[in-house]
Amino acid sequence: MDKSNWNEEFLNRFNRHEEELRYLYCELYHNDMQAYEYFVSMLNRLYNERSESLKKIDRAREAFPDWYKGNNLTGMLMYVNCFAGNLKGVKEKLDYVEECGVNYLHLMPLLESPEGKSDGGYAVSNFRKVQPELGTMADLKALATDCHKRGISVCLDFVMNHTSEDHEWAKRARAGEKEYQDRYFFYDNWDIPNQFEQTVPQVFPVTAPGNFSWCDEAKKVVMTTFYPYQWDLNYANPVVFNDMTDNMLNLCNHGVDIIRLDAVPYIWKQLGTSCRNLPQVHNMVRMMRMVCEIVCPGTLLLGEVVMEPSKVVPYFGTVEKPECHLLYNVTTMATIWHTVATQDVRLLSHQMEQVFRLPKDYTFLNYLRCHDDIGWGLDYPFLSQFGQMEVSHKKYLNDFLTGKWGESFARGELYNDDPRLGDARLCGTTASLCGIESALDSDNPVALDKALHLDIMLHAFMFTLSGVPVLYSGDEIAQENDYNYHDNPLKAEDSRYLHRGNLDWDKAARRKKSGTVEYRMFRAIRRLEKIRDEHRAFDSTADTWLEPTANVGVIGIGRYYKGEKVVAYFNFTGKKQSVWMLQNEKYKNLMTGKNHGHAFADIEPFDFKWFCTEF
Repeated sequence: MDKSNWNEEFLNRFNRHEEELRYLYCELYHNDMQAYEYFVSMLNRLYNERSESLKKIDRAREAFPDWYKGNNLTGMLMYVNCFAGNLKGVKEKLDYVEECGVNYLHLMPLLESPEGKSDGGYAVSNFRKVQPELGTMADLKALATDCHKRGISVCLDFVMNHTSEDHEWAKRARAGEKEYQDRYFFYDNWDIPNQFEQTVPQVFPVTAPGNFSWCDEAKKVVMTTFYPYQWDLNYANPVVFNDMTDNMLNLCNHGVDIIRLDAVPYIWKQLGTSCRNLPQVHNMVRMMRMVCEIVCPGTLLLGEVVMEPSKVVPYFGTVEKPECHLLYNVTTMATIWHTVATQDVRLLSHQMEQVFRLPKDYTFLNYLRCHDDIGWGLDYPFLSQFGQMEVSHKKYLNDFLTGKWGESFARGELYNDDPRLGDARLCGTTASLCGIESALDSDNPVALDKALHLDIMLHAFMFTLSGVPVLYSGDEIAQENDYNYHDNPLKAEDSRYLHRGNLDWDKAARRKKSGTVEYRMFRAIRRLEKIRDEHRAFDSTADTWLEPTANVGVIGIGRYYKGEKVVAYFNFTGKKQSVWMLQNEKYKNLMTGKNHGHAFADIEPFDFKWFCTEF
């Protein structure tokens, strides 16, 4: 391999990783040195194509590699079309994004996808082209450039498990070109697919049963783990890994700072296994981490691993051989909504104990709601000691959060309901699940006040956790469910569109009108952000622990960093609660600025307290 004409900066970065990168690549691809040398030359080309302004950001972040781990990042997740119509519209609304206190902007999938068969943008037909109604790659680059000037990092999904059936590779595979069929999983008959089905779980057993589909044009069976129009890529073929890495780095060179690796546990398939979380997946993610450190070290990898904690944590890798920089705190999110429905914090406390024991190098992305449904992947062995069995408990949670249980205040809808298994997931915005929608509908000011307190308290809980808090666009103004999707034939069968409505800019304007729901919600979140930013105890590397409360309705969390201590209490019940504070320190209430000189704290229904002291 001739390195004589390589840039010194690229050469130094490559040399740091060369031995491990070559070993992993050759192990995965059976010593295919021709493929490896092409891969390396591709990395060199992409480094050379990277703009000097992005290289300047890379160098600054290389000098401070923990730039994303403090307590000053706040994210916002949004659909471009729902927020502002297109990429140029988002660029014009960046003042609003800044006003929200956001400096991490996650744009939902925006690459070209076929209408009606896009799965919300997760069926990509062209990784080099933006969906036409959203803009162009030049618009994406212009938005990223403006964001960088404002200190905002840009996150974008990279759908790597599959392509759309309308992707150029898939079209050529359908036409019978073996080279392109080899980029997917094609079989002449159902013999091998049926063997896979014996061990591979179904992702959508109701809406898209099975893991394979018949391709009539090719007269063959093709693997489609998610939907029939999403064809799984065969990463055992080095051409697929090379070209998809090229596609990913092209996005980085357009200014994307955080790459969200979609459905990453699924990307390696092997007969006789579950095709989930296989060792080869971790080798590939490790290589992608090294690739970024060589070509664009200012880039972070965010892994989408929506599984139980034992499956999630390995995607951080190790301190010596890291994989993802960030992972979703998905189990905590689901447990929070369980706690809202049960008003019992014991499972949440159990979950927090596990999180607090993890190494501080692990950085989670914390959220209440996102574009997707809420799946009830809870710790049922733990819940069973309280008589809460999986099937019946899931039914209770869904009944409560869809407003069907007693005097429930929540308003949501089920997703992918499977009566046969007694299983279903849940959809709805934070505001509607907290009761704001039902309180407004019934014109009940007392219920509305409680619902707002709950919504704000949940955000405070999210901001108390170590990691990066991410708002879902609209939550900052307590936007409710959007039922208009029922009238759209392209969306009506997918209840996730309940919480994917357009941002209501008239509602957003009311954030400046004193006394409105929007005003109270917006100001509260901004206050939480500012306090978190100002107090070092919220740093991601702080010591964290559970504060005893002797109250199953209240959870206490302690944080300590460099002489500052914060003690937080969260009341998940609809009644006033009191907790004894075991420490003798003198505290200040961070929300009011007043000193707290009592041995106990009264916490109003669905409210919280942040107390701080310094040593």
